[in-house]
Amino acid sequence: MSDTHATDELIVRRQGVAGTLSLNRPKAIHALTIAMDHAMTEALLGWRDDPAVQVVILDHSEGRGFCAGGDVTALRRSALTDGGESGRRFFFEEYQLNHMMGVYPKPIVAFMDGITMGGGVGIALPCQFRVATENTRLAMPETGIGLFPDVGGGWHLSRLAGRLGQYLALTAARLDGADCLWAGLATHYLAAETLAEAKARLIAGEAPEAVLDSLSTPAPEPKIAALVPTINHLFGPDRLEDILALLAADGGEWATATLETLRKKSPQACKVALRQLAEAARLPDFAANMVMEYRIGARVLVLPDFAEGVRAVLVDKDNAPIWNPATPEGVSDALIDSIFAPLPAGEEWHPL
Repeated sequence: MSDTHATDELIVRRQGVAGTLSLNRPKAIHALTIAMDHAMTEALLGWRDDPAVQVVILDHSEGRGFCAGGDVTALRRSALTDGGESGRRFFFEEYQLNHMMGVYPKPIVAFMDGITMGGGVGIALPCQFRVATENTRLAMPETGIGLFPDVGGGWHLSRLAGRLGQYLALTAARLDGADCLWAGLATHYLAAETLAEAKARLIAGEAPEAVLDSLSTPAPEPKIAALVPTINHLFGPDRLEDILALLAADGGEWATATLETLRKKSPQACKVALRQLAEAARLPDFAANMVMEYRIGARVLVLPDFAEGVRAVLVDKDNAPIWNPATPEGVSDALIDSIFAPLPAGEEWHPL
């Protein structure tokens, strides 16, 4: 059986025993819109109790990446024009999708072929099977636009070995496919040329793990592995000022370059990310993490750094954001506490 429904932004298919969700905004590297979140949620709900659908395939149509993130220019417009109301609605529904994918009763296979960032990480990492390739470039770049590693980033990054999660959250460093497999962010490493065969076999009804195991190829040596002892030391503290001091005192080439990278990020966003990961590590489940992240998102969306960061990186593209506060010392504990405070009961996030 084959049944295809195409929209401008998402292609929803029924083929054999598979339901397929193909992101379809190639000019935007398939950045997620609220309409795409809606469509994915509706498809997953429709397939959840359908015995004819045994597996879900998540991939992208043409283009050089799986998913570059969420549509942050639309979020910026919300912050500037409606007090963040539509932006909060986007976060609410996106987080419900992220959570539903993590508890979905049928296997979802995400093909992270190419750029996988931000919101793309959010829809890939909850999946039971996560396929990296030689094209994979995974990152959480939010601190560069005054945001924070949301869409479950607190949960996923805080559970990586050592302080790798803190390093990725603060610096927006990119991992390739071999790095993702080594870190546990991917479950399998396949050559991109074999993806069509993998999908065809899934559609034909072969078990996902058997298909992916049989097509897996040895990954190259992960470049990130050699840096882990250094990362664990220099990113060990939970205070941004202490991390910056350690990097400055080190004086080595890598530490100096990393320090320069961090000085370009939003100090507020970096402090939020460190607090987020510290708290997420203590939370009992993914849903509790999403409650926390929605609180953060609802506040950070309308603070100055987000609109300014998106302006600098994606609107004017001058890459010269003026952060407010401008320094880590200027970001008070009281400000961070207010960002993490509970919302009024009727405004809290909840799963579907």
